[in-house]
Amino acid sequence: MVRSIYVTSAEGGTGKSTIALGILETLARSAAKVGVFRPVARSNREQDYVLELMLAQIESELDYEACVGVGYEDVHNDPEGALSRIVDRYHSMQAGLDAVVILGSDYTDVGSPTELSFNLKVAANLGSPVVLVLGGRQADPAFARTAEAMSQLAEVATAELVQEHATLLAVIANRVDPGQPDQIKSSLQKAVPGVPVWVVPEDPVLVAPTMRSVMQATDGALFRGDAELLDREALGVVVGAMGMNNILPRLIEGSVVVVPADRTEVLLAVLMANESGTFPSLAGIVLNGGFELPEPVVRLIDGLRSTLPIITTELGSYDTAVRITRIRPRLAADSQRKLDTARQLFEVNVDAAELLGLLDIQQPTVQTPLMFEYGLIERARSDRRHIVLPEGDDDRILRAAATVLSRGIADLTILGEEIEVRSRAIGLGLDIQQAAVLSSFDDVLRLKFSEEYHRLREHKGVTLDRARDTVTDPSYFGTLMVHMGMADGMVSGAAHTTAHTVRPAFEIIKTKEGVSIVSSVFFMALADRVLVYGDCAVIPDPTAEQLADIAVSASETASQFGIEPRIAMLSYSTGDSGAGAGVDKVKKATALVRNRLHGIPVDGPIQYDAAADAAVAKAKLPDSEVDGSATVFIFPDLNTGNNTYKAVQRSAGALAIGPVMQGLRLPVNDLSRGATVDDIVNTIAITAIQAQSVKR
Repeated sequence: MVRSIYVTSAEGGTGKSTIALGILETLARSAAKVGVFRPVARSNREQDYVLELMLAQIESELDYEACVGVGYEDVHNDPEGALSRIVDRYHSMQAGLDAVVILGSDYTDVGSPTELSFNLKVAANLGSPVVLVLGGRQADPAFARTAEAMSQLAEVATAELVQEHATLLAVIANRVDPGQPDQIKSSLQKAVPGVPVWVVPEDPVLVAPTMRSVMQATDGALFRGDAELLDREALGVVVGAMGMNNILPRLIEGSVVVVPADRTEVLLAVLMANESGTFPSLAGIVLNGGFELPEPVVRLIDGLRSTLPIITTELGSYDTAVRITRIRPRLAADSQRKLDTARQLFEVNVDAAELLGLLDIQQPTVQTPLMFEYGLIERARSDRRHIVLPEGDDDRILRAAATVLSRGIADLTILGEEIEVRSRAIGLGLDIQQAAVLSSFDDVLRLKFSEEYHRLREHKGVTLDRARDTVTDPSYFGTLMVHMGMADGMVSGAAHTTAHTVRPAFEIIKTKEGVSIVSSVFFMALADRVLVYGDCAVIPDPTAEQLADIAVSASETASQFGIEPRIAMLSYSTGDSGAGAGVDKVKKATALVRNRLHGIPVDGPIQYDAAADAAVAKAKLPDSEVDGSATVFIFPDLNTGNNTYKAVQRSAGALAIGPVMQGLRLPVNDLSRGATVDDIVNTIAITAIQAQSVKR
């Protein structure tokens, strides 16, 4: 039975798309196949960005068109006919799904007082319970609604709900004044007795336009500055149509400053203020009026080498300011900070377990990539650990750090020069205030670390002078932080080779007792299960003894992350069907693994198809312990392992998480130099989970 939930509001501007996103991700963690449906979407001339965003967040294979009911024009022209078509299209798209989030209309194209009624009528006809989102702001967003006003709004909306025969599942008050969530919740509970009520406070980031949307709204163009910084949110507007002495005191942190293009002295003053540590950091400048800047001024701006976005527009000061203030805030995929903020607000203020209980979502028998990723994050933040990130000069690291901090996944130390790291983060619109930022040239720590490194490596001829130079390398510095208990784990490699990341760990942290080598695995998240592949990144041509070590470590890693280990020692032959040095090596390794791991199914030598398919296993290896359901695949060499994981990743669309290092006493993990922000977040969560089991 498909469980569905209809998210709607009584008016526009409630931020219901952020609530719908939170509900969607909650369902995706607990149901294998989740979909999104938009009963009424924007016209075919323009893709519905909210629907696109939500489909992207769950990496859905659903076709966009299949997730749309009708357009706003259809509702205007023939409401009953539109309703009938919506019902037909919904039932077509929901086949095979476990849960569907249905997102009501936006109050932007219809604007009719009957729009709530139409949404409720759709919900009733689809048999979907309603989550009613109430906005904590009035028509003028500058004014917050009182608890009494929110209560009255709820009573009016629920009366309409009863009239349309819809079922109310829960009420969520969104964008509420942060100073009165308790009063509003209490008032709403009296207005809708017996229905769960949650309150989500207003956050300035979610309602702020990005500099990119400012540029679009003013028909502008980027004149100077870093295009990457156009995704920063503008938290206010300052009109600089006054003298330099008057504009400087009025600058606001994170604001966009509108400057007439013929006031070049004001432009230069604002640029210099942004570079100064004694004035607020700005989101950008809009030069209005269409005047061409004199060549000496342009040369001076270029000489400043400022990354602050400067946008030019033909509009006058008034029209520019009006267009900026009228930008409708939107949750978009190009603003990682907004997505992180929306997720964090929902997770903190809405009881996900109670919500799932209301829908009676059953525990799934499969595990999707989203479920696995969410499980990583939940486990990491259940017992937070401190992770060091040596590559503070990489924007991906800073973006990942902001996500990790906002979602409470781990505590962080970022290595780099503090003023440079924090300035770049601010410029990107990222909040990393909770992170510690350390220089690897810190005099006190450099002395402490060099003495320890000299002690550890003196037998290898490392002098104290050489140690002082070595420990300033961020990888060595971060590894020594882990070794000396200043951090619980390290994640690096976004901008460095694997060797650069793991060599310090080999020298300083060393292997666990009873483990001879450090190896790696990838978590391969397929559509319905997660497998463990090893070794795909470290040991080029392992001996039989090393292969056994890899298998034992991979078994422990699988168990640590909730995967029942069933080990396949892979070869080009199954059982006694082939011969050769490679087969003999796998036979010997299999025997060693069986001696060390009792009660865990192990097969080898075995081909991949016999390890992964029960029918093939029955034909090729009738007495198989793994019986075609292996979860841990151990490859005979790095060439085979590395190519196989990449082939499965690209051809089967699997999510490859890793490499995850195993065998070290303390967790250090390497990133691919092509790692995405999500890859880095996942690796930090994995490292934190590994650290949870370490006893110092």
